[in-house]
Amino acid sequence: MHKIQNLNEINKIINTGEPVLIYFSGENCSVCKVLKPKIEQEVSANFPKFRIYEVQTDIHKELVSQFTVFSIPTTIIYFDKKEFKRYGRNMSIHIFLEDIRRPYNLMCE
Repeated sequence: MHKIQNLNEINKIINTGEPVLIYFSGENCSVCKVLKPKIEQEVSANFPKFRIYEVQTDIHKELVSQFTVFSIPTTIIYFDKKEFKRYGRNMSIHIFLEDIRRPYNLMCE
């Protein structure tokens, strides 16, 4: 995952129109550390056109407030510059993959 440093960078990424996954995590969050490699591996394997980024919430508080993230980990999916789905805290990887499969296939294939 590429780490995002500021609001301009994240806006440029979203405005490309490509599928984007933004993962908000914290340094002291054990769920974040366990979930991150699973999401990264499954999305890369199943949806190769996704661009995957991480925001560290303890460092970039302005991004947390800009994207109204209230719990971590939070995963936000963007298709065609629009927020498609948001997942917070505990999530099923299987359900997550099934939720994004159809829109991904429509937009990218």
